[in-house]
Amino acid sequence: MTEITAPKAPVTSDEFTGEIREQLKYTQGVTPEQATAADVYVAAAAAVRRHLVDAWMKTQKDMVSGDTKAVGYLSAEFLMGKQLSNALLNAGLTEQFEAAVKALGFEPQQIVDAEYEPGLGNGGLGRLAACYIDSLASIGVPAFGYGIQYRYGIFKQKFDDKGRQIETPDYWLANEEPWGHIDYNRDQRVSFGGKVVEENGRRVWKPAWSVRAVPVDYMVPGYTSQRVNTLRLWTAKSYDEFDLLTFNESEYLDAVKPQVAAENITKILYPEDSTPQGKALRLEQQYFFVAASIHDAIRVFYPGEANPDLTNFADKIVFQLNDTHPVIGIPELMRVLMDEHGYDWDTAWGITQKTFNYTCHTLLPEALEVWPADLIGELLPRHLEIIRKINDQFVAELESKNVAADQIERMRIYTDDERPSVRMAFLASYAGSYVNGVAELHSELLKDVTLKDFSDVYPQKFANVTNGVTPRRFVRLSNPRMSALITEGLGTDRWISDLSLLKGLVPLADDAEFVRKFADVKQANKDAFAVFAKSHYGIDLDSSTMFNTMVKRLHEYKRQSLKILALISTYADIKSGKVNVDDVLPRTVMFGAKSAPGYAMAKLTIRLINNVSRVVNNDPDVKGKLAVHMLPNYNIEMAENLIPATDLDEQISQAGKEASGTGNMKFALNGALTVGTLDGANVEIRQLVGAENFFLFGMTVDEVDKLYAEGYDHGGSRKYYEADPRLKQAVDMVADGTFSDGDKDVYKDLVNDWLTHDYFMTMADFGAYMDIQAEIENTYREPAKWARMAVLNVANSGYFSSDRSIEDYLERIWHTGALA
Repeated sequence: MTEITAPKAPVTSDEFTGEIREQLKYTQGVTPEQATAADVYVAAAAAVRRHLVDAWMKTQKDMVSGDTKAVGYLSAEFLMGKQLSNALLNAGLTEQFEAAVKALGFEPQQIVDAEYEPGLGNGGLGRLAACYIDSLASIGVPAFGYGIQYRYGIFKQKFDDKGRQIETPDYWLANEEPWGHIDYNRDQRVSFGGKVVEENGRRVWKPAWSVRAVPVDYMVPGYTSQRVNTLRLWTAKSYDEFDLLTFNESEYLDAVKPQVAAENITKILYPEDSTPQGKALRLEQQYFFVAASIHDAIRVFYPGEANPDLTNFADKIVFQLNDTHPVIGIPELMRVLMDEHGYDWDTAWGITQKTFNYTCHTLLPEALEVWPADLIGELLPRHLEIIRKINDQFVAELESKNVAADQIERMRIYTDDERPSVRMAFLASYAGSYVNGVAELHSELLKDVTLKDFSDVYPQKFANVTNGVTPRRFVRLSNPRMSALITEGLGTDRWISDLSLLKGLVPLADDAEFVRKFADVKQANKDAFAVFAKSHYGIDLDSSTMFNTMVKRLHEYKRQSLKILALISTYADIKSGKVNVDDVLPRTVMFGAKSAPGYAMAKLTIRLINNVSRVVNNDPDVKGKLAVHMLPNYNIEMAENLIPATDLDEQISQAGKEASGTGNMKFALNGALTVGTLDGANVEIRQLVGAENFFLFGMTVDEVDKLYAEGYDHGGSRKYYEADPRLKQAVDMVADGTFSDGDKDVYKDLVNDWLTHDYFMTMADFGAYMDIQAEIENTYREPAKWARMAVLNVANSGYFSSDRSIEDYLERIWHTGALA
């Protein structure tokens, strides 16, 4: 790890109080006596920003003039979470802030709660990006995060009285947002449509329309590193926002059509793409932010140069493509180099190949973006020409390597069939320097299955960088009680910037007093979450029960259905008297998940969870023994409160389907035990924390593949249903209307899928899952044993720091370093 030493910000609490008072006066226009918590929040944020500005400007200056290249992290999502507490911690101003707001008559939590969380991501992809830019700054690596400032984010999730997910706009920018600095003077023009013509022997793109990409800059302070990087999010504006003539003719809506069309590009994250218009908008989004970012990087690293020498561009910055969303940046850089700067194909290609690297976050073929060629041709005609030429070059290269014709056909970037398409993952795999997976198992499966043809031809391109999470937000800030105990146990707080030091807790797992203190911390966190849940969701939680949590994006491969069927089985056993109610371990199960708006099966699963919750929680026969809750609008705030309170975490995806998972890392680092399959980073977590401290169940990847080969997904699931009375009863209760007020049609599609298709093998793993839950309950009945296992999970999870991940990227992929 890079050695980091830096003092806290040289300001006293009284001085910081004065700064907040000044900001109240000059930015909010109120006296301290008039100020609301929201006023103080904005004033405190402005005061923190002032402390960061000098370091921010110095970092930018050093980035341009230094001898180490920067990182441009291109991502469609940055799930940042609330900024104030994180900025205070990393700037060394937490104590001053707490004293200051108390002097102003407020509690610190009131001010923190006044901030509205930006909804700029949907799950692990966006949260990983946020962790990485935190670690880049903390290690001192010069970097830009590049993305989109979505006006309404993903969506705000609500449930109707039938348990169905309802998507509503997330008005996170409705109130004052003090962190983003909009800079109209550094805008970029991004164009679409039109045609390509021949002029003086050169191909020239004549776009049909353009939008204005305006940067909104967020400071990203490193923890004690005195470095402040930049997250640059682009917002779309029209060059012709208002047609006065049309307005004066009383055509009021037509007068703002250009503005509406432009701003639609950055309205929401992942617009529904089941229609041609939705697909076009998604492609517009992706091209919009990468085109603006590439031009911005040229402006940043070649300031004031009309005709810069871009042959050393890859020495200035390396772009990391966070999944396939930014891959259109590859033909865009080629276009910029050739059409705008006059380089020949070979020179442009050499620069481009050295500039891009690709992180693949999936093993699911449907998640590897494939765009219709005619759509690219309609929106980006010059780019389609470049992609086709890249494909021709690629095919010729494969032929020169004597690759078999059928393999070449499988590897084509541009498919030459009746309805040609462009395979973005294949474009990134060929054009980039490196392709990396995000867990050891995932990286092996990428090479052996998903991108096998590419790894066979270009084995040197493939690398692994196991994901990580920032210990600042997800341990130090989210779990202050445990953090204090860790610092006490280790005798230092240096673990916050070097998480490998957690290893020093291993001997303390055999210290009965430390283990008791650890258990007390967990109970205090559970009590605190019960208060949080009551105030935020209006539900009553019994914190004396086991807190069992499953929070993540709702997708069939993550198998929330497996968990809910197991709960139905338990509920049925209690109701039927099959088990003595006095012998039942009291358990509170909490789900949190959003489904993509167009994902019918996922939304039906949410509805089922909500209705199982309704039935179970209103049944006096199971009161005090089993409670089920679907917490609405899962976000970072919920995670920061729920994860430290969790006893048992569920990571039960089908083996071979999860790329990595970072939720599993957060839970292990916060003292939860994991029940999971050998999938994604679960494999590494189990290796590190010890098999005896991890609850393993289910099939392996090889066993899954064997079942597929036997035709499991064509009716093979029914034999498991017929053979296991527990499973049969649970499925039948869903089918017969037990959780739909007697309506047997509500869940018929879900039931039919389980019994005839069940691609992710919920039925096949059900028995093993029920068996491991019995083992879990026996272990939980021994509190000292459980707490010791939890301590060992924390002690052995230091590897999962995003700081370590970034160090791996520096060594294996980017070949750069920190600023001096």
